[in-house]
Amino acid sequence: MSTKRALLIGAVETTRIAFDAITRHSGWDVAAVVTLDPALAERHSDFVDLGPVARDRGCPVIHVDNINREETLSALRDTRADMAFVMGWSQICGTAFRELFPDRVIGYHPAALPRLRGRAAIPWTILQQEPITAGTLFWIDAGTDTGAILDQHFFHVAPMETAASLYAKHMEALAAMLDRSLDRLAAGDMPRKNQDESCATWAARRTPGDGRIDWAQRAEDVLRLIRATGRPYPGAFTKAGGADLRIWSAVLSDIGARHAARPGQIVLRTADCFTVLCGENTALTATRWSGPDKPPRLHILLGE
Repeated sequence: MSTKRALLIGAVETTRIAFDAITRHSGWDVAAVVTLDPALAERHSDFVDLGPVARDRGCPVIHVDNINREETLSALRDTRADMAFVMGWSQICGTAFRELFPDRVIGYHPAALPRLRGRAAIPWTILQQEPITAGTLFWIDAGTDTGAILDQHFFHVAPMETAASLYAKHMEALAAMLDRSLDRLAAGDMPRKNQDESCATWAARRTPGDGRIDWAQRAEDVLRLIRATGRPYPGAFTKAGGADLRIWSAVLSDIGARHAARPGQIVLRTADCFTVLCGENTALTATRWSGPDKPPRLHILLGE
């Protein structure tokens, strides 16, 4: 069996996991790593600089800002890769790009396709209270996450799952799927299972502003937002004295019914935490935050 050449495209932890998997399989070589210049790192909250690890393995590194530019396509054509792996790249692969590797472009989506096609699937998985999810390897086509499925790895979403813990589960799922798929792909076995359109759901793009806390919601809903938008994402935030206060972790509190206060008002404060009244006389205790060095003052009203 001849060695296959993989073109790897991406700029996040998903890409690094894919790089490690491809380079440890004897049937594959990495023709090139196509990634963002570190100067553009702000495009991804979970950016990983793949240049050093790729060069250590003797793999060419191609820095691009748009995968569909003609000069980019020319450089990719010159790699003479057999297959493209798009793992952690935010741009849609256009027709000209896909024609370089007809029916041989593989993507990874952190959801149980056809559920949650689109953007920000990890936060939406928590916000939508999905009890079970999956990592999905699929064949990229002209649609958005609509291509035939190569492999899926299912797992449960824990009741108090966070963005970080769910992200880690997806990295494990991706590594497992690549380990069982790469040898088959190198041998020319390319499974394709069409997605069931009747089961499709879609996830809209999220912005950092979508992490703003509405203290009129119940504490459990505020906590869900905190869990869904935490690192490696921008986080849930509120205003304290005109400055952003980002809450990274919190727990539910049972003292809300014993306080007469407005939603968003701090009703308890210690040296290392503070408790905020939420909607319907529920309460939430923030245990880790960034912004003010000390807990906000007692009775301050957050979010104004």
